[in-house]
Amino acid sequence: MFLNAVLAIVVIYGGVQFRNEYKAAKAREAALRRARISPAPAPPFAPLPSDPPVLPSGYKDVAMKFLFHPSRNPDVPVELPPPPPPPPPMPDLPRVHGQMNLGDGPTALLVEKPGMPEKAIKPGESIGQFKLVDVTTSEITFAWNFNGELARRSLRELADTGAPAVDSRAAAASAAAQPAAKAPVGPGALTGFGTKECQANDSTPDGTVVGGFQKKSITTPFGKSCVWDPVK
Repeated sequence: MFLNAVLAIVVIYGGVQFRNEYKAAKAREAALRRARISPAPAPPFAPLPSDPPVLPSGYKDVAMKFLFHPSRNPDVPVELPPPPPPPPPMPDLPRVHGQMNLGDGPTALLVEKPGMPEKAIKPGESIGQFKLVDVTTSEITFAWNFNGELARRSLRELADTGAPAVDSRAAAASAAAQPAAKAPVGPGALTGFGTKECQANDSTPDGTVVGGFQKKSITTPFGKSCVWDPVK
């Protein structure tokens, strides 16, 4: 009877424990059903690394180890071309005798080199190795035809105020020579203004008409000069 009582107590205790575990499992299941689980944030997007570009340097070993052609040897000396010669120095700029504007744009009176005749040059025209770019009342700009280098100078700096240098032998020869006699040689070369130049030692009087041109003397801010105007 005692053993039966102990067994009955064990069975009752086991049933109570089973019932409690069953209730706890049901409670956990109900709690899980009521719980709101927020989704975890997505991981940041990282793009896959791109393939490196195909470069010739990656295949240099293939070319260097191609033994059937001697030009594949990387130790072959390469002769570099000689460097280009330096540009020549810029020559002396033309000398300025003055500048004027008769309504058709500025005109500079220039001499390419000492002893050469004076020329009336407009912007865009060339004299020697230089092209006149611009001329104002204070400055003058040239472009060197060799490489297009611009040279801007003041009129005072390029003014031809001094007498040109004379070689000693030429001076002795000119001293021994007699002065050239004046003669009626007529008009000279045609200028860009439709007139003709007066030649040196020309004794033709003013008003003379030669070849459709009439000789006239004019007074300019730079002194007295003459010109052969076309007869209208």
